Amino acid sequence: MPARTTEAQFEADMVEWLTTPLSEGGGGYSLGVDSHYDKAVGLDTAELLEFIGDTQASKWEQLVTRYGGGRDLAQTKFVARVANLLDTHGTVHVLRSIIEDQGVKFRLLFDQPASGLNPTLLDLYERNRLTVTRQLHYSTANSNSLDLCLFVNGLPVATAELKNPLTGQGIDHAIEQYERDRDPKELIFARRALVHFAVDPHLAAMTTRLARKGTQFLPFNLGSDPGRLSCGQGNPPNPGGYATSYLWERVWRYDAWIDILSRFV
Repeated sequence: MPARTTEAQFEADMVEWLTTPLSEGGGGYSLGVDSHYDKAVGLDTAELLEFIGDTQASKWEQLVTRYGGGRDLAQTKFVARVANLLDTHGTVHVLRSIIEDQGVKFRLLFDQPASGLNPTLLDLYERNRLTVTRQLHYSTANSNSLDLCLFVNGLPVATAELKNPLTGQGIDHAIEQYERDRDPKELIFARRALVHFAVDPHLAAMTTRLARKGTQFLPFNLGSDPGRLSCGQGNPPNPGGYATSYLWERVWRYDAWIDILSRFV
């Protein structure tokens, strides 16, 4: 484990790897902006609209025309439409489906093509916008923030609370924070993010549903087999980094994470 072991440094090291380009051996994310998160709709609206404009520009122009009130109106209506679909059908369904607004069809996630033979599909896949936002202020009721939130094209899909035993807190404190300080009725927990991680440099755990003291976190560790993720106890030492680095280097990495969201969740 790196010598610098404060919680802030743990978070910084994780985010640094995630935001390193894939071509340089990193995670392929961009750094999200806290203020771009619209708490009322539970979306990073800047990333969502940038993704749509970058990948489906002609369809977007059709939508602006059909609303007939200019781009600002179209943006407001489209964001509201996406939020309504998320509330009604859930994040997985919306990411995997074709959505429709005013008769114009859009995709909010492009899967990795089975081969590289179609350059158009490969280009669209590479234009997915994966972002990680630090200290996300998610609530309209208080100033609470999450250590990390992972977004895909503006949709929050995972949250994480990070701790460090060498500065007095570990994974149990992260779990307690979710149980005690995170209201499961908040939009991001109730109808947006799919999974929540408690992580320290040694151990990781996850849950798909927050329920105060009734929350059930499962171990998300390598256990005795470092080649396979499992619900095993503990993780082997990692001479080159943190024992839990498999989480962001293998699970959250651009291609792996999109594959998980597209096929396995």
